[in-house]
Amino acid sequence: MKEKKRDEVFDHSGSTFNSFLEEEGIRGEVEAVAVKRVLAWQLERAMQKQHKTKQAMARELHTSRSQLDRLLDPTNVSVSLDTITRAAKALGKRVTIRISDVKVGRMIDR
Repeated sequence: MKEKKRDEVFDHSGSTFNSFLEEEGIRGEVEAVAVKRVLAWQLERAMQKQHKTKQAMARELHTSRSQLDRLLDPTNVSVSLDTITRAAKALGKRVTIRISDVKVGRMIDR
């Protein structure tokens, strides 16, 4: 077996994570889950700061506790924008959405 020379440097650079997700055809799905995780975390954190229980929050939103649990489930991306904005409003928050240009391999804001 041949030994590697000590002065040879292996190039560890490769494709970006985003290009990997693109190649696998799952980038959109992964981004949707990431966005939902952040939204769920922000809503739960606001509820904790305001000492608002899930039961009280559900009552304020005129919905069931199980519906609220779906909203706060970080993996459930099928929650409507209306539900998210109503929950944010109940917590004294607002939802801001931005559409950005995408360049190959990375996203940029304009």
